[in-house]
Amino acid sequence: MAGESVGLQGQIHMVLRDRFGFIKEERLTPNLVVTDGKEEVARLIGGQSGDAFTHVAIGIGVGAAAAGDTTLGSEITSAGGERAAASISITTVSASNDTAQFVTSYSFTDTFAVTESGVFNSSASGDLLCRQTFSALNVNNGDSLTVTWKITVG
Repeated sequence: MAGESVGLQGQIHMVLRDRFGFIKEERLTPNLVVTDGKEEVARLIGGQSGDAFTHVAIGIGVGAAAAGDTTLGSEITSAGGERAAASISITTVSASNDTAQFVTSYSFTDTFAVTESGVFNSSASGDLLCRQTFSALNVNNGDSLTVTWKITVG
């Protein structure tokens, strides 16, 4: 009897624009679904008291993403980089409606070297679903950053 293997995988797409709307930089990188995120997904699947993932955060932490992460290394909490509610949709990557997509945009009023992002189930603290670190995206006052996380069940 053959069994089916199901996992969570995905990617993060980032588009940085200057104050005039011109693209300064664009990145696409795989994500890391963390242990706490997997546990929360299992609770949601099993009808237990889990909370849906709804927010995207960015940060300036430089430590590599790891399965045991529960927060970002250093979350941005000011100047337009605060954790934000995502626009969430269900899309198709391999099979019909197999992907949750979280889109958030930030408008900056200060400069940062953004090096990490994650998806949470709360506007403050909460459970981390996934996290990724990357080389610095240098944002300036007036820049905007659109972050799109895609989590595919497959």
